[in-house]
Amino acid sequence: MVADTTGAVAPHRWLRVEFAALYLGAPLAIALFLPPDRLFTALAVFSLAGMGLLWLTGGFRWRVLVRGWRRMPAWELLAIAAATAAAGWLILSLTRPEALFALPLHRPQMLLVIWALYPLVSALPQELIFRPLFFHRYGAILPQGQAAIALNASVFAFAHLMYWSWIVALMTFVGGWIFARAYQRHGFPAAWALHALAGNILFTVGMGAYFYTGNVVRPF
Repeated sequence: MVADTTGAVAPHRWLRVEFAALYLGAPLAIALFLPPDRLFTALAVFSLAGMGLLWLTGGFRWRVLVRGWRRMPAWELLAIAAATAAAGWLILSLTRPEALFALPLHRPQMLLVIWALYPLVSALPQELIFRPLFFHRYGAILPQGQAAIALNASVFAFAHLMYWSWIVALMTFVGGWIFARAYQRHGFPAAWALHALAGNILFTVGMGAYFYTGNVVRPF
């Protein structure tokens, strides 16, 4: 499957300005000025704006958001689960060993809430903005092939600047690459499922120490 760019806005200067404002300007403003406890509110506004842009673009087949479950790459789900758990364990063992498995050991009820809500309130809106909107509305100004995936992974990582962590930046770049590749090959459900699974495993291992907004400390 190739990402759908049918009906994408024709390339022009303002489309590039809009792209820069959405994927560079907004994350930078959030990281620099927004209080950490307002980050999820910003994500909600960001997601609604993105959905509005996707609707205004036209030509997008909305049914693709709920179709494609039969193309779910089971082996990729297993692989990303294992790789995410291993990476999280290694990073925390070297940097914050006290955080390893903190939630399942001390707050298992909270972990259950995260597993139930993270796919819907975090992974889903992020995937809508960074996969269908990115590849559909801005398809006409994107580079070709792997370069488009690299750009997608880069802006996805930049959107996590608000955490002010090189570890988060590296992990979200790798994750963004995997999710974008899954979206292009298998469709939206696969990208969403991979993102949701990876996020939930990160919180299970203890990487909430880096991805929890309450732990954000700006370096200035």
